[in-house]
Amino acid sequence: MSGLLLIPLLAGSVFGAADRAWGPAVACPGSARAWCRGTVVDVAAPASTSVWKFTRTQGAKDGESFAAIMKTADTTQSDPDFAGLIVRCAPKGKVDVLVALIRPFPPRSRPKVTIAASGGGALSFEGSMAAAGAAVLLPDEVSAFAAGKWQTTASLSVVVREGDSEIKGMVALNGLREAYHALLANCGQ
Repeated sequence: MSGLLLIPLLAGSVFGAADRAWGPAVACPGSARAWCRGTVVDVAAPASTSVWKFTRTQGAKDGESFAAIMKTADTTQSDPDFAGLIVRCAPKGKVDVLVALIRPFPPRSRPKVTIAASGGGALSFEGSMAAAGAAVLLPDEVSAFAAGKWQTTASLSVVVREGDSEIKGMVALNGLREAYHALLANCGQ
């Protein structure tokens, strides 16, 4: 349950807005609800396991905001320290993919992240830390998977290794296609 509460809070931290008060709710085009700043918004629905959460957080500069979609871990198949997956808009039209953790790693860590799709095939990447060590930022090449192959994959198995520590998790990807398109429609706004 703590992972469900942490991800919206973590999103503010990932975007550098955790130390500032949230502004008033504003219209959020393309979302399933009419408000979004500092609030969790359902993007894709029917079952609770298919809901990706949409957030928009205020950036450090006046008028700057960042959009992201997040999916919490399947808690029956994940370690307690694994929170889920974040896909966020990044500067210069990029999209970042992050693995959200409950227990942070040291900020200068370079954890090895292995991602296996339910349809087969596993890839390993070296990540970097974001959000004071509570999220692992994956390399740019991973965003291509979120934009394509993962949209037709049922789930991902994720293993994050740093030193002697290992955190495993499972994230269902149903609803990613719709959530990803809603995210892209809100990037740069």
